[in-house]
Parts: sequence; structure tokens; C-alpha cells
Amino acid sequence: MVIRSLELETVCGITSKLPQHDKIEMAFWGRSNVGKSSLLNTLWNRRSMARISAQPGKTQTINYYNVNDICYMVDLPGYGYAKVSRELAGKWMKMIERYLDTSKALRVVFLLVDSRHEPSKQDVEMYHMLYGKGFNPLIIATKTDKLSKNEKKRKLSGISKALGADPDTPILPFSALNKEGKEEIWEYIDYFVQEITLEEI
Repeated sequence: MVIRSLELETVCGITSKLPQHDKIEMAFWGRSNVGKSSLLNTLWNRRSMARISAQPGKTQTINYYNVNDICYMVDLPGYGYAKVSRELAGKWMKMIERYLDTSKALRVVFLLVDSRHEPSKQDVEMYHMLYGKGFNPLIIATKTDKLSKNEKKRKLSGISKALGADPDTPILPFSALNKEGKEEIWEYIDYFVQEITLEEI
């Protein structure tokens, strides 16, 4: 997909009314500091459309990006917020679940995990929560430039096993540094945009 237009159209906080769209939504989610903003900026060929920070928990809202006026890429707040209160983290999670439960246009969730480490307990919980809500998340393993070729193969296999993922679920390696996986992720996005029609929404 060639990006001809990209707009941060809607930003929703804890008490916001969530929009309903007539175009497919694809959500991107993962643990705080997993590299979600870097992934989105790399996909879009933008430096700072999605805000990047070394401080986990920077994304505190649900951000809807209108891409070419044909789909929405939705940036969700990360989980595992180390520097916020449990009360606030709980409110963010309720907001995210409200989005997952009520969006009529959401069809795809990309779940990001750090390729360098075994999936955390929360990664596993979120994967199964999504599966229980009817999604079959596509897994993006980030920061693969930090791994050797042999390590990468072993780590990707370990991620699938640790999550208890369906054997057919793709594990997509990605690096914002060397752009590994960028084209493959776009192939999936293009496929979903082309195959899911407005009538299904």
C-alpha cells in the first residue's frame, strides 16, 4: 500500500465515547515499550506520527489513524504499565476492553511481543483474552535486530509455544532498525483491506 494520506483522526481517553466506523479497523497492541510506536512509524515512513518514548506507558489514549481513507490503524495503550497506579492501569484496561467489545469495524489485532524475551505472563493473558473475544491475533515479534539468525528462529518458536498460539498463527519478525518484516506486515494489511468488504461491517 502506498500511503497517500495519513491522519490522526480521533483520540479517545478513559471517558470518551468511542467512534463507530464504516471502514475496517486494525488494532496494534502490546506491552509498554515493546516498540509499537516505532513499528507504526516504520510502516508509515514517518518519524514521529506515533509518539515514541523510552518511558513505558506513553500512549495513554486510543488513537485512530485514518490511512488513505480506506482503513483505520488503531494504536492501543500498552499494558504492564510500571509507573502508573493500579487504579489508572485498570481504567486503561477497561477502556481497551470496551473498544474490543464494542467496535463494529475491528477485524484484526496485531499483538506485539519482544523477541528477545519469553512472553510475559501478561502477554499470555492478553493473547488468550483476545482469542476468547473471537480474535485470532497476528503476532509481531519486535526488536529482532538484537538476535542472531539462530537465536531468532529459536525465539520465534518459543514465542508461539509460550502463548499457546494456534499452529497456523503467523509470527512475524520485525525490526524498526533494519526494516525486517515491514513488507510482510503490509502484505497482511493489504490483504485484510481488500478481502473485508463494507457489507461485512
